[in-house]
Amino acid sequence: MKNRIIIVFAIAGSGFLNRPVFSQNISQQQEPFKGVIGRTVAESKAAWTAQIKAPAGAPNIVWILLDDVGFGASSTFGGQISTPTFDDLANNGLRYTNFHTAGVCAPSRAALLTGRNHHDVHMGMFAHTFMTGGFPGYDGRIPSDKGTIAEILRESGYNTFAVGKYGVTPDEDATDAGPFDRWPSGKGFEHFFGFLGSQTDQYKPDLVEDNAHVTPDGRHLNEQITDKAISFIDRQQNAKSGKPFFLYYAPGATHAPHQVATQWSDAYKGKFDKGWDVFREEVFKKQKQLGLIPANGVLPERNPNIKAWASLSADEKKLYARFMEVYAGYLTYTDHEIGRVINHLKEIKQLDNTLVFVVIGDNGASKEGTLNGDIDRALFSKPLPEEENIKYNLSKIDQIGKPEGTEVNYPLGWAQAANTPFKFWKTDANAEGATRNPLIVYYPKGIKEKGGIRTQYGHVIDLLPTTIDYIGIKAPEFIRGIKQDSIQGTSLVYSFDNAHAPSKHTEQLYYIFGARAIYKDGWKAGLPYSKQFLNLYDPASLVQDENAWELYNLNNDFNERIDLAKRYPEKLAELKALFEEQAKKHHLYPFITYDDLVKGKLRKD
Repeated sequence: MKNRIIIVFAIAGSGFLNRPVFSQNISQQQEPFKGVIGRTVAESKAAWTAQIKAPAGAPNIVWILLDDVGFGASSTFGGQISTPTFDDLANNGLRYTNFHTAGVCAPSRAALLTGRNHHDVHMGMFAHTFMTGGFPGYDGRIPSDKGTIAEILRESGYNTFAVGKYGVTPDEDATDAGPFDRWPSGKGFEHFFGFLGSQTDQYKPDLVEDNAHVTPDGRHLNEQITDKAISFIDRQQNAKSGKPFFLYYAPGATHAPHQVATQWSDAYKGKFDKGWDVFREEVFKKQKQLGLIPANGVLPERNPNIKAWASLSADEKKLYARFMEVYAGYLTYTDHEIGRVINHLKEIKQLDNTLVFVVIGDNGASKEGTLNGDIDRALFSKPLPEEENIKYNLSKIDQIGKPEGTEVNYPLGWAQAANTPFKFWKTDANAEGATRNPLIVYYPKGIKEKGGIRTQYGHVIDLLPTTIDYIGIKAPEFIRGIKQDSIQGTSLVYSFDNAHAPSKHTEQLYYIFGARAIYKDGWKAGLPYSKQFLNLYDPASLVQDENAWELYNLNNDFNERIDLAKRYPEKLAELKALFEEQAKKHHLYPFITYDDLVKGKLRKD
């Protein structure tokens, strides 16, 4: 018998002919029938299912999450890159200066969306096949009992949209054949437009709309996702449903490749010629003036292997300055596109009714550009010798920021500068330079203080409970019939009206690729993977000393300058024991390191 395709049409008696049979949208849990059914209508009692509504007066919610932005990059937090949209939101809202991420993108995003620590939602690393590891804390598959903010809000009467980078869909699920339960549509978002992976070309993105890949139109991705976000909002508003909406706006910016039109990058020509050392000093001074860091703070020394700007050749200075001009233009352009969304909300008279959270970076500034910057070499490719790499990059300096610059990322000196006032960078989960990112909270109706600064300790797992606490809803016990695990984050609402309230989030665990830390009541113990770790192909950089734990009192040493491990061994031992206890509780075992990745220990047979 020849193979045949069998098509079955099912037509519901209620006549919903326009409803897709294979819809991936999440339906609200069907309530059990509470009436009476007799043989006739007269003998029966009808019971109507009530429409789920958000609490009266519930605001729209907008979450904005940028990628690979250091603490000291934006003008809003003392940096030299203009971000007027963020400035305006912060000047009319609150700046949180002690807010934290997981230290790298997918773990931060999974923790943010679920309100739970990243290993608890199986995102100890990434959702990429070669990194998932096959262990519960690392398999890259967010379980259904760890519902997302979108699922919670949708079940609570909100419309839900997402645009930009999703970053937590397993690679093997990321085709048009699905399965779609770990795509945005399977995690509570009614509409999605963006990309599923960790990074994409900004002009030729791996673009998805709802449950299918689509062809990009050649414009910069930031412009495309902004247009789509505005269209989602307008369609929702035009329906006049009375529902509030939740928008998750997560551009690929400013992750590599750094690509932006020259009108944005050229605006910074010559502005970084003084170099990264002067940049750090000037930003540090500005941060003090703004009250963002302690007035008696001291700027840490340059990270290991970063050369003094004054020691560089003229060619190096020219090359490295151009990398930073492009990065700066990229960030300013991203701020501009976010401003289009904010201005549109103002035009349709919804901004005053919208609670906005802006997390400026899912981790610290990126070290992936290596010491000399990158233009078009594949990520994780073996780096060229320094002189050869500089010569190669100089020959292609005009490609930096252009569509043909497919892997553009600035050199490490600028990554440290963007992380001012902290040490180290992305993935160094032991260091504040990897995990401390700015947070802005803006809500004209509810936040009385304008331009306030908050120093309470926070983490990305706190945004979900903060959001639902402020709205006045509870995390559901069940989502789609699946009993939910507890939320682990702490609401920050207590700090909205009280700058001096003591922190309620008092303990936090960190672990990325071997680098680890435990925070408790202002004290922090951390174990670096390697202070010299810059090169996956250098065996010396893959050696970790388990006895190299460091200890800092962040209450009076906020940027980790003074290691107290030898002075207070009892405190260090106490925190190390707490780390081990929390590691077991939150599924960190087995510890997976860079060495395991490089040697292929996680490959599937």
